[in-house]
Amino acid sequence: MRPVATVPKVLPTRDGVGASCVVLLAGPWPTIAGFLVQRFPAVSPATWAARIDAGEVVDEHGVAVTAQRPHQPGLRLYYYRSVDDEVRIPFEETLLFQDAFLVVVDKPHFLSVTPGGNHLQETLLVRLKRRLGLDDLVPLHRLDRETAGVIAFSVQPATRGAYAQLFAQREVVKHYEAIVPWRGDVALPLTRHSRIGPDAHFMRMAEVLGVPNAETRIELLGVQGGRARLRLSPLTGRKHQLRVQCAALGMPIVNDAIYPTLRAHGSDDFAQPLRLIARSLSFRDPLSGAPRQFVSPRAQPFDDA
Repeated sequence: MRPVATVPKVLPTRDGVGASCVVLLAGPWPTIAGFLVQRFPAVSPATWAARIDAGEVVDEHGVAVTAQRPHQPGLRLYYYRSVDDEVRIPFEETLLFQDAFLVVVDKPHFLSVTPGGNHLQETLLVRLKRRLGLDDLVPLHRLDRETAGVIAFSVQPATRGAYAQLFAQREVVKHYEAIVPWRGDVALPLTRHSRIGPDAHFMRMAEVLGVPNAETRIELLGVQGGRARLRLSPLTGRKHQLRVQCAALGMPIVNDAIYPTLRAHGSDDFAQPLRLIARSLSFRDPLSGAPRQFVSPRAQPFDDA
């Protein structure tokens, strides 16, 4: 995992949301405001004008941008972004552990970990910052929006690197649990070695030709009514790795909206979550040396009831 960059505190965290950053590019814009309007076409000129008038767009020195301030290539700007009519995710996270260095949470399905796109207030990071009052909170690893289960956060910038190294050096043991259509002709357990790369659609990944870069141990935990419960233990961390490999085996994870068939954007059905849970996370604490294990208590029935 790459080191987390330190963001200057030119704007305080507001309602759990930290400031966004953009670097001014070289170009024909006479003013900074003109650059912002063209750089972010999804944000109306009136919205940018209101943000600037309210003093909510500042440079890297903390100086507020004015409507007529000349464009200055290379300058960093900080501002608060917002999402109109953001959809409320009707599920709550569960706090599993908290100390001075770590926060560990059982994340619900459909909740993004970090802000992006149409998700801002309804993200796990922003919810936790509001709930716990920890402005420096940063996730230590990824978890898909559709996936539920255990995820760990670093509390302090000073100790973040020690925990991040555990993930970078693959010293963290992760176990997932999935419900899939059962195929009796697939001999389990097995270890899936494959190469995962971009697919034709930007949202999808695929198994492709080449040297394997993804490895997952797959074990059978039980079979009922045409479905199987699998234990998935990834040794690598490629994007959508578990979902891609299960689909490639002919056992796509139940209710997957991307594999094997990509559904229309915005088609979330809260009654049918992806049947994938990050069940447990374990490692030796780099600060205390103590063994750590965190387990999601989330239920995972075979059916969708």
